[in-house]
Amino acid sequence: MTIVPLSADHAEALVAFFRDLPDGDRTFIREDVSDPATVHAWAAEPAGGSRWVAVPGTGEDGGVCGYVAVLPLSGWSDHVGEVRLVVAPAARGTGLGRDLARHALVQAVEAGLRKLVVEVVPGQGPALTLFTALGFTGEALLRDQIRDRDGELRDLMVLAHHVGDTWSGMTAVGVADALDEPAG
Repeated sequence: MTIVPLSADHAEALVAFFRDLPDGDRTFIREDVSDPATVHAWAAEPAGGSRWVAVPGTGEDGGVCGYVAVLPLSGWSDHVGEVRLVVAPAARGTGLGRDLARHALVQAVEAGLRKLVVEVVPGQGPALTLFTALGFTGEALLRDQIRDRDGELRDLMVLAHHVGDTWSGMTAVGVADALDEPAG
């Protein structure tokens, strides 16, 4: 897999990617990704923005297997970025999610962000394991914070990664260089 910036060339493939996700997966995506206009608006953002897709090989065939975004917050939280990550069911367990999360972490550091947060629904064990392995720790549990597609209230966990605290130690032992390697 190759991780590339989201562009207009990937818009239709990303629409198909989100359309093909199981309903349960789309439940926990904040935006209405079933609306192609949402995805097309993302793809129209300036190149080198804050959204990337995982595509096979060079990406010439247009398929999308994963999506990651680092969305900087505004105002007094402009040092914080929110990570959003989705992997196609067929690509789960292959390391693609880890590669996308690492890519997001490196991009966030390069963008000067000092803290990253990710929201995880309890019960999403693989996502929790993935992010904690990358240095994210629990910061909050918000009870009855979201409503699933059946109208049931669900808790939401907020995990945080304090980039400045962790990155210097990672650099000292060479992990930062390893994270910067292209995903493959």
